[in-house]
Amino acid sequence: MSYVEDGKPKTILLVEDSKADIRLIQEVLKSSSIEHQLMVTRDGVEAMAYLRREGDYKDAIRPNLILLDLNLPKKDGREVLAEIKADPSLKRIPVVVLTTSRNEEDIYHSYELHVNCYISKSRNLSELFRIVKEIETFWLATATLPFE
Repeated sequence: MSYVEDGKPKTILLVEDSKADIRLIQEVLKSSSIEHQLMVTRDGVEAMAYLRREGDYKDAIRPNLILLDLNLPKKDGREVLAEIKADPSLKRIPVVVLTTSRNEEDIYHSYELHVNCYISKSRNLSELFRIVKEIETFWLATATLPFE
C-alpha cells in the first residue's frame, strides 16, 4: 500500500555530491511502498536554487523532506541548513543531515540551527541501507508533515 496525501507522492530532496551515495539511496527508495519522487542536487548552490525555485528550478516541487550532506562543493551543508532554517517559507521542511561527519561540533552546530535529525553515514552498505529505510519509514509514513 502506498502512502499519498492529497493524491500527491511525497517529494524528497537529496542534497549529495557522492555518486555512490546517490545511487545507494536511489536503490533503497526504489523498493519503497511509499509513493515518492526523489529529486537530487549535487551542491549547496544548486540545492538553494531548487528550494527557492530559481532558474531551471522555477517549477520545482516543494519537498516534504530534505536529506542533506554537510560536506558539499560550492556551498557546504552547514550554510544550506542555516539558510533553510532562516527562510520563513522553507524552515518547516524537515531536514535530516545524513553525513560522514561524526564531529561533535558539526552535530552541536546542526542542532543549534534546528536540524530535525542528524545521522552519521555508515560505510557499511547494509547498515546504510537500513538507515535510509528507517528515515523513509519515519519521515514519510509515520510523521505528520506540514503542507506547503
